[in-house]
Amino acid sequence: MSDLKLFAGTSNPELAAQIAKEAGLELGHCDVKRFADGEIQVEIHESVRGCNVFMVQSTCPPVNENYMELFVMIDALRRASANEITAVMPYYGYARQDRKVAPRAPISAKCVAQLLKTAGADRLVVVDLHSSQIQGFFDGPFDHLFAIPTLARTWREKYGYGDQYVVVSPDAGGVERARAFAKRLEASIAIIDKRRSGPNEAKAVHLIGDVSGKIAIVLDDMIDTAGTLCQSVDSLLKNGAKKVFAVATHPVLSGPAVSRITESALEEVWVTNTIPLRPEAQACKKIRVVSIAPLVAEAIKRINSKDSVSALFEI
Repeated sequence: MSDLKLFAGTSNPELAAQIAKEAGLELGHCDVKRFADGEIQVEIHESVRGCNVFMVQSTCPPVNENYMELFVMIDALRRASANEITAVMPYYGYARQDRKVAPRAPISAKCVAQLLKTAGADRLVVVDLHSSQIQGFFDGPFDHLFAIPTLARTWREKYGYGDQYVVVSPDAGGVERARAFAKRLEASIAIIDKRRSGPNEAKAVHLIGDVSGKIAIVLDDMIDTAGTLCQSVDSLLKNGAKKVFAVATHPVLSGPAVSRITESALEEVWVTNTIPLRPEAQACKKIRVVSIAPLVAEAIKRINSKDSVSALFEI
């Protein structure tokens, strides 16, 4: 893999280091600094001429800062004559703004996809998009990885599987995700009918499916303020669930999320390391992190060797 180089931004250095270790690579030498007025300065300290470069950067909070850092790093690599630049974005910021929900509203997920292409990205690698249609926003190859096989495998190893579990989708849009997880656990599924009145404002209305006497696992792509999650927990317990767990890929955990999880009746919350946990989240005993570094590293190796990435979906 002499023509493969791996670089990382500053958004999630721990995950980048794990990916490099799993891939058997060393992270490329680069510096990311700030001018006094906050402008980002990037210096690449090794040759990338003719190389296939993978640039790891989660566009998590601060989202705009991390996106701008990614844009200028891609531009620096392009101007240094890299053969192909792949932006590896474990978390794709602005993914929730994937369509017009009101008159004169932007489609921000499309906007950042265009900016990535303009900066010089040839390919994107992303983990668990909020909406799969975003793949069509980027004009180039797009590899959409799924954390569900990793999470389900880890769950089976710790807690087993079977019909004592019910996988719960917190809204209608997550049913496919819940079905994929339930299939691997050989469990049933249920759906919470949710009404959203605005950003970070939602209310659980009805429960579709039987959770009585079962251990419920609420499955989502992300946990933001945890308001919807905690409402779901209350609804499931009222409908007879024995215990409630939560599993999500992206731990955004903004605002009062950690305190809500701590004070809730949740047994555990499983997340991945696509986004680094804030100190208060690290201190929360209910939150457990499952690494997706092996998945991303294997995808990078397969892309570089021109092997099938879709084969990872069945693992």
